[in-house]
Amino acid sequence: MQSELRVALIQTPLIWENPLDNRNIFSQKIREIPNDTDMIILPEMFTTGFTMNPDRVNAKEGENTVKWMKQIARDKNMALVGSISYNEKNKFTNRLFFIYPDGTSKSYDKKHTFTFAGEDKVYDSGKERLVFSYKGFRIYPLICYDLRFPVWARYKGDYDLLLFVANWPEPRIDAWDTLLKARAIENMSYCIGVNRLGEDNNAIRYPGHSAIYDPMGSQIVFSKQDEVLYATLDLKHLKNLRARFKFLEDRDHFSLK
Repeated sequence: MQSELRVALIQTPLIWENPLDNRNIFSQKIREIPNDTDMIILPEMFTTGFTMNPDRVNAKEGENTVKWMKQIARDKNMALVGSISYNEKNKFTNRLFFIYPDGTSKSYDKKHTFTFAGEDKVYDSGKERLVFSYKGFRIYPLICYDLRFPVWARYKGDYDLLLFVANWPEPRIDAWDTLLKARAIENMSYCIGVNRLGEDNNAIRYPGHSAIYDPMGSQIVFSKQDEVLYATLDLKHLKNLRARFKFLEDRDHFSLK
């Protein structure tokens, strides 16, 4: 079993409601990522920005982006993950796709739609957790606003890495920083957050702050720049910490309704 996971986080501005141009931007950046990388992580709604008007985008663009992701994963022999506005039979979801290097996939629909922006009026809410294995790591992916709900992110003995993709705005960026670190500490898990940069067509600014925290809450990488961030996560290190500090054994148990 592999003990290390080499990850690349792409933090960049997005072009509003323009899947083709955004895919081209990410294709260029991905082309430069070293071949020994295991997983590439893109932001939330990385082909459109956080639009509440998904019907303005061609209904086939979701399928086009998934095909693009699968081709990238095969060509680079790496996993690729990010969320998009997805149209399925004229119903919209904020759907995260995890694409394995062989082109097979898993998906997760955002549980907590952002009512403050009216996301609940446009996108259907997901109901199921998704935990999957890759390169020996058990990964639990979540999307943006999910970060504010610790019960939904709570460790149930089934993951090693929490993964958040986001369009998290500048006015509330302190909450993003604080909650990413808190999720790592309270769950004794690696925690990755990938945010976007730039300004969208609603004049909302996004400052980046993509980061990775280790199971004790120490920051491994952090950036406010247009760049690709790299880190290597160590599964043995995580298991040793959990074995030494048995905090998770004292956690409260509950059912989620």
